[in-house]
Amino acid sequence: MSATPSPHTRRLLAVVVLVPLVAALALWAFAWPAARTAPRDLPIGVAGPTAATAQVERQLQAHEGAFDVHRYADADAARRAVEDRSVYGAVVVTDRGPELLTASAASPLVAQLLRQAVAEQAPAGTEPRTVDVVAAPERDPRGAALTASVLPLALAGIAMGALVTLSGLRGVRAVAALVGAAALVGVVAAALAHSWLGVLTGDWWTEAGALGLAALAVGAAVAGLAALLGPAGIGVMAGLVMLLGNPFSAAASAPEMLPEPAGALGQWLPPGAGTTLIRSVSYFDGAAATTPALTLTWWAVIGLGAVALGPTLRPHKSTPSRDREPALTA
Repeated sequence: MSATPSPHTRRLLAVVVLVPLVAALALWAFAWPAARTAPRDLPIGVAGPTAATAQVERQLQAHEGAFDVHRYADADAARRAVEDRSVYGAVVVTDRGPELLTASAASPLVAQLLRQAVAEQAPAGTEPRTVDVVAAPERDPRGAALTASVLPLALAGIAMGALVTLSGLRGVRAVAALVGAAALVGVVAAALAHSWLGVLTGDWWTEAGALGLAALAVGAAVAGLAALLGPAGIGVMAGLVMLLGNPFSAAASAPEMLPEPAGALGQWLPPGAGTTLIRSVSYFDGAAATTPALTLTWWAVIGLGAVALGPTLRPHKSTPSRDREPALTA
């Protein structure tokens, strides 16, 4: 008969096996998108007379699968498309040569990529005129501060959900604690990013609401899953946010720059949706904010619902009543 491993041996084996698996998952989640960053159906506009833009379209489409070309009648229509976040930029064909419209506020990396792509197509010795329609703020021209804010907001949400769970708050009190904490996170984050650092430039209270909603989506999801699964739910949701949501958020580039399905999946998770929403309300007057706002609201509502109803949905183990009198013996 083979001896069964002792509990200590099983724990040792679990640590030895699980730690490398977690490390491999983390390296894959963070390194894979970074190593495969490249345009994939990146929306870009082309404006001008059909005969004049045909060559530009062919040159862009020569980069197979890189660009999703949208046609516009004139420069004004192309500019509006950039401002509405329908495209990341547009090439306008004029009598003086091609003119590039970009939006570095949407993604400094994409704006640089478009400048390089258009410059390669220009005749030798010429340089296309570039107009930054929606420029990144002067204090954050590379978008580094916005990128750096993704992790703190995620950590704030995880901490919020974990503290509510571990403090024993339930039902309405737990919901009130999550909403109140998220509101304060939004105010503090807006005070730091807008008022102090100057890296957000939109309406202050709208930004505070977006930042708070991003934190609430994570916090409610963490607390909600913990209400259904117990404390293990904290680890499961925290792992999802940190190992998938954070690297797939495309905060440093754009969703269309990540390999699939990372780009699309990241926009359905709170960090990616939160980044897109903050960009929209801070730099684009709310353009294209509906989808990320609904995504975050969905996470928040489902999570808060689970927090409110979790105690009634979780199965309860039947325990003998302490008040029951012992049976009489003859």
